[in-house]
Amino acid sequence: MDVLQQPRNEAPARMEPLAKLPVFWALEGKRVIVAGGSDAAAWKAELLAACGAEVHVYADELSDTFEKLILRGAEHSQGGFIHHCQAWDETIFRGAAIAIADCEEDDEAAFFDAARAAGVPINVIDKPAFCQFQFGSIVNRSPVVVSISTDGAAPILAQAIRRRIETLLPQALKGWAGLAQSLRDRINERLAPGPLRRAFWETFVDRAFSSSDTPEEGVGGLLLKEADRLREAPAHSSRGRVTLVGAGPGDAELLTLKAVRALQAADVILFDDLVSSEVLELARREAKRMLVGKRGGRTSCRQEDINAMMVKLAKAGKHVVRLKSGDPMIFGRAGEEIAHLDRENIPVDVIPGITAASAMASRLGISLTHRDHAQSVRFITGHSRHGGLPADVDWATVADPHTTTVFYMGGRTAPLIADRLIEEGLSPETPAIVISEVSRSTERDWRGTLATIASGIAEIGYDNPVLIAVGSALAARQSGARDTNDFDSDRRMVMGAR
Repeated sequence: MDVLQQPRNEAPARMEPLAKLPVFWALEGKRVIVAGGSDAAAWKAELLAACGAEVHVYADELSDTFEKLILRGAEHSQGGFIHHCQAWDETIFRGAAIAIADCEEDDEAAFFDAARAAGVPINVIDKPAFCQFQFGSIVNRSPVVVSISTDGAAPILAQAIRRRIETLLPQALKGWAGLAQSLRDRINERLAPGPLRRAFWETFVDRAFSSSDTPEEGVGGLLLKEADRLREAPAHSSRGRVTLVGAGPGDAELLTLKAVRALQAADVILFDDLVSSEVLELARREAKRMLVGKRGGRTSCRQEDINAMMVKLAKAGKHVVRLKSGDPMIFGRAGEEIAHLDRENIPVDVIPGITAASAMASRLGISLTHRDHAQSVRFITGHSRHGGLPADVDWATVADPHTTTVFYMGGRTAPLIADRLIEEGLSPETPAIVISEVSRSTERDWRGTLATIASGIAEIGYDNPVLIAVGSALAARQSGARDTNDFDSDRRMVMGAR
């Protein structure tokens, strides 16, 4: 089998430089110091108590917030507060795990030096010069804890990132994480390291993220039965599976959450030539990446070889992600691949992606349908198997003036497309757009008319992926400021890298 296998973006397994080392510190039952009675000190004290620490507070006076916190007591099983109504001194550090202070300006250096001399890690609130460690912005689904740091450079950015993560992690994750913790040893006893154990935990994670409820009573027993089923299943039933994943047009932020989870769970990723490096960077680091791209005019993998690779890898117990640009079900040969996998009894599922036409419409702020212009939209391949116009297209129907038509992979045949549509009766003045590498930093677009598409392709070029859109709806956004027929005055505009 002559298969093109070109690993791409496989950098050595190393870390990029880190501003700070993220460390999660066990403080349950440990003695910690908080010097100062301010609201800021109270917040840090409450955080430490939440970790189960015994918090010794040294302050002559406490803020109302701090007083209420201590009166209420720690709302945690292990942590608590002990208030020492005095200022700090050098003797308080003995046996302490860490020390926090909100000091007067002339006292900061003395506290820092005293704690450091005692070998106690120190943080003076909002004073980076007197901090040996920093607190991050926290997302709490304990035992799942996420901490975000910008090394003090942009706290507001850390808060914004925290808000985004909060929306991604369901509250029920706390219960699922606790269940995973309780099941771990029993699963390890039942399933040896390898495909079966990995399959169990992938099923567990899929269920955790697809459920909005805390795992109900009895679900642990059901999961253990699933582990027993996997262990007792015949060896031939432990084959892997294939997931067809839509990578979208290039911008990694356009991936679905489900697509990211699939990339994180893959053993092998077979990716198209058009998949961006930003998307691949989201994949599991240990996953093997293999380029199986197909591009016009370039050396390409045969579809038969790609099908055979998926089957071979899946039968070896691998979770194969077939990563396709755009949406797998739109000009992605997904039907052929699914049929082949079905014949081999390989489990296969599909995760949709944003197709290039949708990305184009959003990037340019143009609706593909408009009640005054177009009541339907068509996606059509721009070339045949042999490189010319597709012969099995009803061109008279495509020339409907009330439909927006988007041609994929039509760069080389663009002038032929325009001539054929005009020949079938579509007005030469019909608005047209040519766009390449949509959603990427190198995106370029041209706007003109059906009659001038050849000029547009000459300016944009067709070495990179090109979309051609035709239809009166493309001019609708400009109609409020001028007549639609004036659209042609923009036809020479080429927008460079964005």
